Amino acid sequence: MSQVDVTPVADLETPLKFAYWVPNVSGGLVISTIEQRTSWDFEYNKKLARIAENVGFEYALSQTRYAASYGADKQHEATAFTLGLLGATERLKIIAAVHPGMWHPGVLAKWLITADHISNGRAAVNIVSGWLKDEFTNFGLPWLEHDERYVRTEEFISILRGLLTEKDFSFEGKYYNIKDFTLSPAPLDIPGRPHPEIFFGGNSTAAQAAAGHTADWYFSNGRSLEGFRDNIAGVVAAAESGKRTAPQKPRFGINGFVIARDTEKEATETLREIIAKAHRPAVEGFASAVKEAGQSTKDGKGMWEDSSFEDLVQYNDGFRSELIGTPEQIAERIVDFKKIGVNLVLTGYLHFQEEVESFGRDVLPIVRELEADLARKNGTELNTSLLPVVNLEGASA
Repeated sequence: MSQVDVTPVADLETPLKFAYWVPNVSGGLVISTIEQRTSWDFEYNKKLARIAENVGFEYALSQTRYAASYGADKQHEATAFTLGLLGATERLKIIAAVHPGMWHPGVLAKWLITADHISNGRAAVNIVSGWLKDEFTNFGLPWLEHDERYVRTEEFISILRGLLTEKDFSFEGKYYNIKDFTLSPAPLDIPGRPHPEIFFGGNSTAAQAAAGHTADWYFSNGRSLEGFRDNIAGVVAAAESGKRTAPQKPRFGINGFVIARDTEKEATETLREIIAKAHRPAVEGFASAVKEAGQSTKDGKGMWEDSSFEDLVQYNDGFRSELIGTPEQIAERIVDFKKIGVNLVLTGYLHFQEEVESFGRDVLPIVRELEADLARKNGTELNTSLLPVVNLEGASA
């Protein structure tokens, strides 16, 4: 096992959780003409979700986008798609991505409670402040500059949580005012869970602060170990500032694009082919839009601000997490992320159905062995009672 220092925020007793990006968008997850045996249609995604929950995945994240971008010309709406996938599965938790400014927090709270009841507690949301200006302005919606979007997002999440957990909830803020409102029914009463989970994504300093103040989970784009260690430190500092409103400490998820092959050479050659076949106009158009958004922050440290052309071929910087190589190499890299405080790994693939299945068969067993070894070496034990149900025969069926 590699010599990465274990940080104080690392949870060595709890098994890592795994998620995958729902391909509810055409064109796959890389902006390249390389073959991607995946599909944005619902039947493909139903089968994928069932495979995922049988091989050990606990979460899936439905993407949100309204205007065609980064080479994709078709995309299903995230909350509707999430409900469909919840109905097609038994154990998988589905996270719907939602933009403040497109939704009112009260309407989303009502949707989430209904989805919670329909799915027996498996619905969650990922609050994304939004970066694509045209989506807002072309809809005739107000566009806020970068840091101001996170002011609104903190209000949005605070209201969402309040309506999920309180009766006669009131809130007076810059963007929202709620007066003595009660949603009934309430979410399901599930032991150990104060309310349906609220994820939040962003890399900037403002995003880290918003996550530390309000979110259950902080999602990051792909990052190096050191880069994500810095992100975690920013979120933890905000959480310990006295401004945190969430009842539990924040947990951390990182994005990574997985290329698992029999040899390291095969994996790196696949990466080179993806980049060599990149759809240059689409990548450059995406880069122009997102770098402007990232550089608009007060400190110039927004999402994508230092991403290269090669990084942006996977539009959430998934290559930067370096989950590329043999199953053993990828498993070791994943556990290195656990050592610095990661609790969940959000994965993407070229060929979703077959590669999600092979990840569960070939990579996850090695991760579990390494996690158990890491816990023992640090004087504790991996809590195997928290491991998800695995049914590899069901995956193949």
